[in-house]
Amino acid sequence: MQTQSHRSSTPREPVRHTRTVRGFALAVALATSGVAQAATSMCTAHSPAHRVALVELYSSEGCNSCPPADRWLGQWKGSGVPDSVVPLALHVDYWNSLGWMDRFSQHRFTERQQSLADRAGGHTIYTPEVFVSGRELRSWSQRDSFEGRVQKVTAEPAQADVAIELAPRGSGTADALDVNARFTARAAGSEKLNAYVAVYENDLTSQVRAGENNGATLHHERVVRQWIGPVPLVAGNARIHQDVALSAFDSNAKAGASTSTSAEQFGVVAFVENATTGDVLQVADLAACR
Repeated sequence: MQTQSHRSSTPREPVRHTRTVRGFALAVALATSGVAQAATSMCTAHSPAHRVALVELYSSEGCNSCPPADRWLGQWKGSGVPDSVVPLALHVDYWNSLGWMDRFSQHRFTERQQSLADRAGGHTIYTPEVFVSGRELRSWSQRDSFEGRVQKVTAEPAQADVAIELAPRGSGTADALDVNARFTARAAGSEKLNAYVAVYENDLTSQVRAGENNGATLHHERVVRQWIGPVPLVAGNARIHQDVALSAFDSNAKAGASTSTSAEQFGVVAFVENATTGDVLQVADLAACR
């Protein structure tokens, strides 16, 4: 397990990061996941009646202990197990100064990781780190521990509903996705709830030429490429509606890989989170239409 270091000669020394709050002035359209059903030009998904576990892996191509965690997350390639587990890989940027620039990294993912840690009363972030429905699980690699946490989450009734609609845009090979997501809280309350949409990509390959993974060929699934939110639920409802240009994510070409980007590599996850505790109340997952 690799802990965070920033501008230090000892990369495994944990360092506290200052938490930053970033807002998004975006219109919201709600999405739900569950079992995807393909239509002629649109696919849809809706969350089930029970709570689904959102699994967030915080990873980095500059971390030599991350590839096993990346492979572990890859077992849920595609739509994962949408009635129980919805996985996402979020690449952080605090290892980029150690010799290898992770092109999938975004500073907002570092901020989210720090925010989740702060809400739980901790201050150290590291890679690989796993959160299940907003709560850290250090023993994620132990099958019984992970399955036990997921079963505990899925045994609870959902406190929110999420629905997703995806429609490809463009002639021939889709070069954009029309993403429409809707979120509804099941009970009115005083707690502040936020909606999020994450666009993920599968089948990504990197040939690492520097840093701790120098010489390795890394394979990634469920990598978050675009993050939309937080969007507050107002009167228990929110909606996120946005066109996502897939051409902006031609990552394998930049990595010198032989495969090219196609709409089938993408999918969308939408979820509702308690803004105070970080608990993920409900999540939906939908692969792009084929």
